[in-house]
Amino acid sequence: MRHTSNILTFLRLLLVPVFPAVYFSSHPKSHFIAICVFLAAGFTDFLDGYIARRYRMVTALGTVLDPFADKLMLLTVLITLYVSGPLPLWVVVLIVLKELFMIFSGAFLYFRKSKFVIPSNYFGKAATALLFPAIPIWIMVPGNLISVVLMLIAMVFMVAALVSYIHYYWRRREFL
Repeated sequence: MRHTSNILTFLRLLLVPVFPAVYFSSHPKSHFIAICVFLAAGFTDFLDGYIARRYRMVTALGTVLDPFADKLMLLTVLITLYVSGPLPLWVVVLIVLKELFMIFSGAFLYFRKSKFVIPSNYFGKAATALLFPAIPIWIMVPGNLISVVLMLIAMVFMVAALVSYIHYYWRRREFL
């Protein structure tokens, strides 16, 4: 039980290549199955976070791998949707740049002597909460008004989260 949350994170990492493999397969229900893979990844994210906090099983490995797994799944899904045609490039570019910045800056800060981690904030959580329904809707009905609005609002929250993270880092830079 000690490493249950880390096992769930590894499971989520294993689901990352499954999403595009299923999405692009010739199976008649490929998009529905891909949505199930995406939702399963989201559920394991929720579950591993709950277990880690509830049972005080937060580990250094989980602190690094959990957001990495989330970002990798999100980027994979969005790139898959762009390659298949329905998602505009600017959405992918904005999210990819933001997420890559977060991955590299997070790794840089963590692997310094202080093991500094910028905590998640409400802007990032709100963006994720909006993307979670927007992506399945977008897969089922590409360009649907509801999914477009959810994506646009999520983009605003993502930019706000990025600005917030940069501000948080900037205020604490002398301690790093």
